[in-house]
Amino acid sequence: MKQFYPLLITSLLLSLNGLQAQEEFPVWETQIPGQIFASDFKEYTRGGNSESDVLRVYQVVEPTLKAYLVSEEAATGAAVLICPGGGYQFLAIDHEGYQIAEWLNSMGISAFVLKSRLPDDQIMEDKSLGPLQDAQKAIRILRSNAKKWNIDPNKIGVLGFSAGGHLAASLSTLYDTKVYPDDTKVSARPDFSILIYPVISFQEGLTHGGTRNSLLGKAPTKDQINHFSNELQVNGETPPALLIHSIDDTAVPVENSLAYAKQLKKYGVEVELHAFADGGHGYGLGRGGTHSIWNKNAENWLAVFLKK
Repeated sequence: MKQFYPLLITSLLLSLNGLQAQEEFPVWETQIPGQIFASDFKEYTRGGNSESDVLRVYQVVEPTLKAYLVSEEAATGAAVLICPGGGYQFLAIDHEGYQIAEWLNSMGISAFVLKSRLPDDQIMEDKSLGPLQDAQKAIRILRSNAKKWNIDPNKIGVLGFSAGGHLAASLSTLYDTKVYPDDTKVSARPDFSILIYPVISFQEGLTHGGTRNSLLGKAPTKDQINHFSNELQVNGETPPALLIHSIDDTAVPVENSLAYAKQLKKYGVEVELHAFADGGHGYGLGRGGTHSIWNKNAENWLAVFLKK
């Protein structure tokens, strides 16, 4: 059953015409592609009561963007779409979303936190496409509104953590794959990517099983596995990337980042990789080990990259 949201459409139009800092607005102005309406499927949150109890969002039905705009005076022209992690089961929306947006703002970079739909057969005709549909649409929104938001349309990047890193890498490699009807001719290709302890591959021995199962189910075909193994989708047009990983990550092996970096190098795409001794997985801006300087590395990389 198709479901339309006239109030959301009105909200989107108002937001896009006069967007304010930290305003949240819907990704889809009309019908969400491939949507199945389930009246008892509701978004909810858990956690956020302490530093160790991360805020998690579940069962996202209506994807949104939360804008963190910098002033015209402070703006570098760059903007970043942020994809929080959570194994495609939930979104770690605060420490891998809102906090990252504030850090980017401190460098004069506008940020947009994507609260994407999470794969679920109850609300999606093809759950493997839902998150990528939202991410492609989000980049097109940023690029289409670049002038009014003081954004350079050629300096729009994507940043993702863990499964959000898989989504960001998928956006970077599958940006031209038609996953929903679009006649705007606005590119969904990010100009750069920052991937932090990302799930890159769905191949056995590399992947995080929970992330793959959430997106593709427990019995994916070989074609599905290969299609969403981003190291296999790299070509000469793949955006430059900064990769951050910890060698002691037991959830998502560092070999994910190594495999992606190897393929980018093969195709002559700019890549930088930082592999830290500690940190494990899911640390956001850090827990106090050597990995905690990753944001400084990223600041240096961005400062150089954005001058090009």
